[in-house]
Amino acid sequence: MAGALHLDAYRQFVADLVRARHEAQLSQAKLATILDKPPSFVAKYELCERRLDLVEALVILKALNVDADTFVQHIQESLPDHL
Repeated sequence: MAGALHLDAYRQFVADLVRARHEAQLSQAKLATILDKPPSFVAKYELCERRLDLVEALVILKALNVDADTFVQHIQESLPDHL
């Protein structure tokens, strides 16, 4: 199966989100509460079982108090030239 969910860059993006959650000292359940989502929402995207869209990712970054511009700049450095 092809697609962005299976790109190394997407997996790194998710790993960076997990790291940001840990740095914010939030459990998956606590972040889910902040997002008004069930804990499975956070678990599934962290396991790459569910793909995040841009708006969802930005809301998560806001909930983690992470600057989106800085976060995305780091990801841009590792993007492939093609999908």
